[in-house]
Amino acid sequence: MEKGSDRVTLGKDDGLRPELVILNERELAEGKIIGVDLGGTRVRAVLSTGTGQILARAEMPTQADQGLEHVLSNIKLTINQVLGLADFSNLVGMAVGAPGPLNPFTGVVFSPPNLPGWSNVPLTAILEKEFHLPVYLGNDANLAALGEYTFGAGKDYRYLVYITVSTGVGGGVIEDGRILQGAKGAAAELGHMTIEYDGPRCNCGNIGCLEILTSGPSIRRRTIELLETGVASKLVDMVGGNLEDITPELIAEAARQGDEAALRIIKETAFFLGVGVTNVLHLYNPEIVVIGGGVSKIGSMLFEPLIEVVHERAMPAFWEGVPIVPTDLGGDIGLYGSIALVLQNYEEARIRKQELAVVGEDEA
Repeated sequence: MEKGSDRVTLGKDDGLRPELVILNERELAEGKIIGVDLGGTRVRAVLSTGTGQILARAEMPTQADQGLEHVLSNIKLTINQVLGLADFSNLVGMAVGAPGPLNPFTGVVFSPPNLPGWSNVPLTAILEKEFHLPVYLGNDANLAALGEYTFGAGKDYRYLVYITVSTGVGGGVIEDGRILQGAKGAAAELGHMTIEYDGPRCNCGNIGCLEILTSGPSIRRRTIELLETGVASKLVDMVGGNLEDITPELIAEAARQGDEAALRIIKETAFFLGVGVTNVLHLYNPEIVVIGGGVSKIGSMLFEPLIEVVHERAMPAFWEGVPIVPTDLGGDIGLYGSIALVLQNYEEARIRKQELAVVGEDEA
């Protein structure tokens, strides 16, 4: 147990088993919901109360390069770590946030770029058969929006847009308290709106997407291209002359130290994000815009010029009284979204759990 806290760590992450952290042992009996965040790098699971109090958490490497069956095994191992700490009779259900494309209605994950070997995987059905619990599936960015709406900066609003700016750019829209899904559950792919009609080609195949202009890799690429023209920057000294060692974090640090080249790149990024936020204001008319992901940690250097662009470009009726703020939930936002998805389906989940119990008895 860590000194001065009630945190207990069981089993360090050696790549072979999940790391389990019990955050509050006294509350374990109240655990009702399991939230899962499936990423290309790691899979995480939490046991939570219906109020969003996380009681225990487990995580382990996804090991996506080892294929579908290995990843499925890691998902089950991670879930079992928190499942074993709960009274099964008190569990309502489970939700999984996963990278798209996927169909939240059928529970099928199609072919995520960071999960090689996945093609039309019926993840919901697989997990329901394994755990005899109702399982709900959502796009990770959509669930982040739902988590922010339920537990974070958006909890006092009914209409919200969430944008995550990290290795990629994604988003989710909350419309009157519900995720805006679209006909196939793929609505609000905000990272792939066109910002520059003649801009660089995005990995999705489109031209000038928000993602290719504002993501962490984009910030790094544009900085290196600028420095290769001979522009002076302390970044060159920070990486010992090896521009390939430049990272978005170093760029942000150089900007905080007043480096003109780094500040130029961040202001440019803020401009592109401001254009994107202007678009979503006009499209979705939200009450609040929340921005998360690693790039959002740049802070006021990013948000202040971004908001200036919005005020210059958006119709006043769409931005007046609309906060544009960083997330309250940090790296756990997807997990909170999974918890919230079960809560939104609470009554249905209770019925579904009874049905799955009958199926399990028949199979036995």
